[in-house]
Amino acid sequence: MAADPGTRIRIDMHLHTNRSFDCLNDPLLLLEAAAARGVGMICVTDHNQIRTAIELRDRFPDRIIVGEEVKTAEGVDVIGLFIHTLIPKGTPARQTCDMIHEQGGLVYVPHPFARGKGGGGRILGVIADQVDAVEGFNARLHDPALNEQAVAWARERGLPLGAGSDAHTLAEIGRAYVEVPVFEHTAESFRNALMHGTITGQTSSRLVHIASTYAKVHKTFFRRPEAR
Repeated sequence: MAADPGTRIRIDMHLHTNRSFDCLNDPLLLLEAAAARGVGMICVTDHNQIRTAIELRDRFPDRIIVGEEVKTAEGVDVIGLFIHTLIPKGTPARQTCDMIHEQGGLVYVPHPFARGKGGGGRILGVIADQVDAVEGFNARLHDPALNEQAVAWARERGLPLGAGSDAHTLAEIGRAYVEVPVFEHTAESFRNALMHGTITGQTSSRLVHIASTYAKVHKTFFRRPEAR
């Protein structure tokens, strides 16, 4: 990615398209919304899917990082970044991390202290030695302590922090991001950039969860077979 020395870029590291089971975001509108809010790059992290992320990366290589938010066998989410092969839903957490690293990707742990999808921090004890970066601000977490615990855990171990809107609606995109020095489009270069990053975020309205519920219901009745 060519840029003048010292240039920095904002990246929303956690968001979803209509490929996710609980989201209706049109991928191209998602990119437009990100650009309009000063977010130069996004990590597309659909639930247990990578097809749309790859399609977007092929069309907009300087703006997309391919990711997958994997629901592990433990019921906790782990994100793989810079991957190219789908990791099946229900893969055990340590195996998920191994599969990410085998692809040359980064293990990025989203909302690790959230109850339910984050396991209240319990997954960190299982995969601590495999983690490459931690989500320090998730805009869908309404208890500030949950993000603060993630920051503290990462800093104690010298791990870089990321941030993301976890957007399931277009209005949420860019509500959280990390600003980093411009980097080469590789996992190693990105992780190094994160070490010099600054996270910024605003908590989204609780109403966004209603939109996710609506998307699930809508897709139950109207989604195409290939999106199931």
